[in-house]
Parts: sequence; structure tokens; C-alpha cells
Amino acid sequence: MTTRPTGVPEPGHFTLDEGEIPSAGDGELLVRNIYLSVDPAQRGWAADVANYSEPVPLGGPMRALAVGIVIASRVEGYAAGDFVYGFFGWQDYAVVAPAAILHRCAQDIPLEAFGSLCGINGVTAWIALNQLGRPKAGDTLLVSTAAGSVGSFVGQIGRSLGCRTVGLTGSDAKVSQCLNTFGYDVAINYRTGDLQAEVSRAAPQGVNVYYDNTGGTILDTVLRQMAVGGRIVQCGTASVQTWVPQPTGPRNEREILTRRLVWSGFVIFDHMAAYADACEALAKLLTKGKLSYLTDMKAGIEAAPRAIADLYAGRNTGKSLIYIG
Repeated sequence: MTTRPTGVPEPGHFTLDEGEIPSAGDGELLVRNIYLSVDPAQRGWAADVANYSEPVPLGGPMRALAVGIVIASRVEGYAAGDFVYGFFGWQDYAVVAPAAILHRCAQDIPLEAFGSLCGINGVTAWIALNQLGRPKAGDTLLVSTAAGSVGSFVGQIGRSLGCRTVGLTGSDAKVSQCLNTFGYDVAINYRTGDLQAEVSRAAPQGVNVYYDNTGGTILDTVLRQMAVGGRIVQCGTASVQTWVPQPTGPRNEREILTRRLVWSGFVIFDHMAAYADACEALAKLLTKGKLSYLTDMKAGIEAAPRAIADLYAGRNTGKSLIYIG
């Protein structure tokens, strides 16, 4: 990355550089990347203001998760031929310390699934829903960006737990996808019609769990449809283009008080101790046919510079990955 964006990173913020294949030193591994991940969090990582992680250094590779294969290892416990998932960046080869590895790809699932189902998207859906949303059978679970790389898993996990699932998405095509691919009971196009009325019809007793990936005016509307004792999982704020200056909106304290809501923020890196168990549970759901995933696969590292902008524009269908292996 050569320059910092003020909003969503665009192709002009990146250059494609070539160099020699590096070598691993003591305590390091050389990883050949196969699938590069494209994630909403990359907008924050590229910004010049730190949030929960430091900004990506200019002149270096874009911070990114990837699935790769170990080419050479000077770390006990890792060997050439091991498949791994972690922070390897947008590059063909990465020399990393073991701390960069989030997961050893050992489950019997397709390799690409470690970039989606058992990547931070699926694991975020599993841990945040279960630990913060605490759904119970019979609860109404509402999910924003319901056809997205996290939301699509949230709906399916909620359904497996006995919830009534309602998805919010931004097109009629994705409404169909929510219903026919991801098994939502109800799906709503929030860009058309009266969102408050649609949510009220879908959840006449109120929303028990709201898994929010968007924030903004959608959140303002849903807050006023929450059931008493409802839980809100704040996993993303994709609808807010910039936080400088600070956006303003309705005051929500009264809704939180009178409805006795629990509103929790979630960042996956606070929950790494639960990662392996979450991945194991997700892999079992997949093999039992109780869960599916979609990938939006592009080929070649030259597709990377435009990928984040495409993600925020909703031009992806499923988890966005770039195949370079």
C-alpha cells in the first residue's frame, strides 16, 4: 500500500511490486499463499487512525488473512507441506513467526473453506452469536448483511439452534439467496419499502437477538423493534463511511433502558482461545449438511487492489477470496 485512503481503499492506493522470494530465519516459516482474503476490516487497517490495530505501514504489503502452505519451516511443530491460515498479507510468499498463524488447516473440508467457514468470518459468526447473542430456541434472530461472509453463517447457525431467522440485505437477488441458499425464514430488502413496518411484521413479538454488521440508520430502526431483554451483537459498522467528523443520529439511551437491552461489541482477536473449538463445530455442521457457504472467487493477485471497494459496493456474492496458488 502506497497511500492512505480517507474512506474505502481504491486501486490507486496500491502498487504491484516484484522481488526475490525471501528465506525463513530462525523461528520463522516461509508460507506460499494460495487464497488471499478480502475483508471489511481492511478499510480500518488501511486508515491513518488506529482502531483495534495499528495502521498498515506504507510501502509494505496490505494486511490480510490468507490460506497458504508451509514451504520451509525453522519452527518446531510446523513442517513443509502443512496448510495454515493467518496474517500473511497480500503477497505470494510471506516469512512469518508462529504468532501470525491463526489456525492449522487440519479439518477434512475443502481448502478454500479455511478462508471463509473456518476463517475469521465463520468463526466470528459462531463465537459472537453464541457468547454475546446467547440465542435460545424460539428466539427471533435478526441479522444485517444477511447474505454476507459473516451474516450468512449467523443465520444458519441460528437456525440450527432453533431460532426464527430474519435477514436484512440490500437487493432482491440477495433476498432470494437468503431464503433459498442460507435458509432464512424471512428476508427483507432494506432498500425498498418501510423497514420498520417490515421488521415489525417479521418479528411481531420483538427481536430477541440482533446481529448487526452495518450500524447507522438500520440500527436506529431495529433498536425500536427489540424485545425486552434483547441482545445486540455489534460486529461491524459497514454503513458508516467515515467517523471523522463523528456522525450523529437519534439518542438511543432510552431504548436501551426501557427495553433492558444488552449491547456488546465483538472483535474476533479477543477470543482466539475459542478459535479451534469454533472451527471444529463449524466443520461438523458442514459435513452433516446443516451449513453451506459461498465464495466469490477472483483469480490473480492483480485483482486485489479493487477487491475492497467491490466488497463495500456489494458486488461480491459470498465470501471474497483471491486465488493465487
